[in-house]
Amino acid sequence: MNKIKIGVFLLLMIGAGTLSAQTIIRGKIVDAQDGEPLIGANVRIENTEVGTVTDWDGVFRLETELNPPLTLILSYVGYENMKVNYAQNDPPLNIAMNSQSINLGSVVIKSERLTEKQKTAPLTVESLDLNAIKETASTNFYDGLGALKGVDLTAASLGFKIINTRGFNSTSPVRSLQIIDGVDNQAPGLNFSLGNFLGSSELDVRKVDIIVGASSAYYGPNAFNGVISMETKDPFFHHGLSAYVKGGERNMLETAVRWGHVLRNDQGDAWMAYKMNFSFLRADDWEAENYNPVFDTEAGVGNPGGYDAVNIYGDEYYPGNDLTTAPPWRFVGMGIWHRRGYKETDLVDYDTKNIKGNVALHFRTNPDAEYLSPEIIVSSSLGNGTTVYQGDNRFSLRNILFLQNRLEFKKKDKYFLRAYMTIDDAGDSFDPYFTALRLQEQAKDETTWSADYTNYYRSNYAKKPVELGYPELQIDVDESGNIITSFDRDAAQMWLDANQDLLKEWHQNAQTAANQPSPVNNGSKAFYEPGTDRFREVFQRIISRKSNSTEKGTRFYDKSALYHLHGEYKFEPTFLKSWTVGGNARQYRPDSDGTIFYDSAGVTLTNFEFGIYSGLDNKWGNREQWTTTLTMRLDKNENFNWLFSPAASVVYQPKDNTYLRLSFSSAIRNPTLSDQFLDFNVGRAILSGNLHGVDSLISLDSFDEYRKTLETDKLSYFSIDPIQPESVKTVEAGVRTSLWNKWYLDAGYYYSIYNDFIGYKIGLKGTFDAQTGLTDELQAYRYSANSTNQVTTQGASIGLNYYLNDVLALRGNYSWNKLNKAFEDDPIIPAFNTPEHKFNLGVSGRKMKIPSLDLKNHQLGFNINYKWIEGFLFEGSPQFTGIVPTYDLLDVQINWNFINLNTTIKIGASNVLNNQKFQTYGGPRIGRLGYITILYGN
Repeated sequence: MNKIKIGVFLLLMIGAGTLSAQTIIRGKIVDAQDGEPLIGANVRIENTEVGTVTDWDGVFRLETELNPPLTLILSYVGYENMKVNYAQNDPPLNIAMNSQSINLGSVVIKSERLTEKQKTAPLTVESLDLNAIKETASTNFYDGLGALKGVDLTAASLGFKIINTRGFNSTSPVRSLQIIDGVDNQAPGLNFSLGNFLGSSELDVRKVDIIVGASSAYYGPNAFNGVISMETKDPFFHHGLSAYVKGGERNMLETAVRWGHVLRNDQGDAWMAYKMNFSFLRADDWEAENYNPVFDTEAGVGNPGGYDAVNIYGDEYYPGNDLTTAPPWRFVGMGIWHRRGYKETDLVDYDTKNIKGNVALHFRTNPDAEYLSPEIIVSSSLGNGTTVYQGDNRFSLRNILFLQNRLEFKKKDKYFLRAYMTIDDAGDSFDPYFTALRLQEQAKDETTWSADYTNYYRSNYAKKPVELGYPELQIDVDESGNIITSFDRDAAQMWLDANQDLLKEWHQNAQTAANQPSPVNNGSKAFYEPGTDRFREVFQRIISRKSNSTEKGTRFYDKSALYHLHGEYKFEPTFLKSWTVGGNARQYRPDSDGTIFYDSAGVTLTNFEFGIYSGLDNKWGNREQWTTTLTMRLDKNENFNWLFSPAASVVYQPKDNTYLRLSFSSAIRNPTLSDQFLDFNVGRAILSGNLHGVDSLISLDSFDEYRKTLETDKLSYFSIDPIQPESVKTVEAGVRTSLWNKWYLDAGYYYSIYNDFIGYKIGLKGTFDAQTGLTDELQAYRYSANSTNQVTTQGASIGLNYYLNDVLALRGNYSWNKLNKAFEDDPIIPAFNTPEHKFNLGVSGRKMKIPSLDLKNHQLGFNINYKWIEGFLFEGSPQFTGIVPTYDLLDVQINWNFINLNTTIKIGASNVLNNQKFQTYGGPRIGRLGYITILYGN
């Protein structure tokens, strides 16, 4: 292995020229009006071809063998060219460029900026910069990410949004990594992020990058389908007061404030800066009211005995309530019947609240070097709130708490050493589905309820069908004395079809009777009617008790934590552009007191993992038009073997504004804490992790065959191997180019190969009476498991921007994603849950002036985005599987900037046409959310 790595390293060095730089010029370029960094500005030494471009922070570094004094030529699309003189030993340059103005009738247009870094990236990268964050057509910047090319955004509730790329979408986004300033934003007990619910205040977000596809080699384990990378504002560059208040439909009120300040030493150098953030949101969440039958259920809407509705819990199919296999002359009209359940709206708190706070201290260890100085950062963030989360069930997250502390020492683009810890607290969160079952158990167990139902129906209606014309079983004796039976099945079905209303009345009466105290069980009680005092008393008792074997409630207890250490150093040898080495280690400490994991009765769980990586980056060719990268990463989890994640890419720049890319990337995903340690009783089944494997489970198909005859020899058994990591490898090709200074095109194609998919297998454990064949004990289990099939996917995307002038722009993007083979007979392959086709169309304008109205200190802007998403089958748990129909959304906003007041008013609406549609099956219909925002500051 070492010989291979050394060989590849040497190959990258071939063709690289040796530099003998004598002069290093550093500086930063910003917009003269608002001080924002100019990303991708060109810096060139006059009368030479030696040059570079600025990075995300507007910073550049230029090496040359020429001796000062030198003249630099600065250029940027939409800005006036500049010349700047550089003398020997000059400090880093601080340069402000003035934007050009173009008069179009009565409207003055300012420049639109393109990012050079995004053009040259070897992977597909979608971004929102600071201006795009401010001007998004959606209600907030996080929702605005859904308008980016190749990005799927799903709303499970107002407070919980999920971002996914390239298929296998899930409301538990364990295959995506979300980081804020390099810090993993996941809740430790869940192993994924709750969208931006526990993330960053919008006032403090500087930019967002979405790295699409497999990225473990660059970002470590779990960067499986993509990375959402947020960068917050540096208080050295973004200081002063910013604040906004936003009000809107659904009683929404959101406020936020940010304060940043810089302290200087006696020499006038900035040595410390700090920032403080606080935000608050409250709104009435959308309510989940899907009362259609569960997908593939045994009974539909017209069934007289009721059916299993999506957002009603406790009405699920129960084998003891099914007499469809009985002879048609017995139990006439009973068929399948369902117990009365509880609507989600009877159980869930839809009063969404969210509080986020952050304090960060930044210290420069060498203040006179300004932004080139090493920096120490001490930061603490807190999130708290109430929302609805959808996983295997819908969960009411109430008063959840998220605390994250970070300590970092870094020098930009050179090295960093970062340590952080994250602690979560589930607060008063509970499972509404399991709560519904507990409420029913408090009244009657399933067997007693079913017996009361059957007894009432037979006592009152057993003879009624025949009296009303239902055919009877005919019994005759032939000449030989043999008994002959006959039954008119066609007439029976005709009678049932003609008397559906009567059968519904009989079933309703039977259900009403069964919901009363049992005449044969003195310990039973009547159904707990929502809204009554007796309901509220029992409901509060259930959700206040822990969901474990001792307290038998439905409240989660989760005070899990993770501890992380990450270091990286970037070398700049003369024969390479850069050589990066790094490593990280992480310790998980789950703590659920038996409500989620098997950590009760004194059992303490931990999980440790670490990884090392190295990356080489080189430019070569006579114009340095070729860029090659190679990254290699090794990861080890204490419970699994070593995992290798390589990546390599080639980017070719045939001309200044065109980039062709070809890349190979890979990703691995270690099983989550739930995959390893889960022990969660949801009433009808126990959800279990699978660290050690499982033996002798009864298959569901064979149990169905057994039920028909009670012959135990029809039962078949199977075993499950211990859970293992899953992996993906992706090849990607693409092009990015600017045409005629008006068009920007970004197109790409990918092909991915997945192995060892992590999913679930369901089986039964039971004991049976040797004489009768009846079950003595029976329990359903769902275990984490790997698929043995290899899955391939492919897709393509194209984005096209047209700049009518410097700020008026049209844009559009289209994405295609395809699962090449579904393996319908494989229960492990997770649902693709992704539309095959989707597109966005938009138009925007920024910093528009209207001289004819003499509004010199005013600027107008607007943004309109139309999204179309093809319908698809969303496969979650059996309760939450169904068709998400094709839908479209229109987001609109207009903003008015009062320059002299440093204030912007923004009016808009997401889904302005109020096209109420499901975005995830089992979730609510998402409608319009109109708003008005008043923003002060930058």
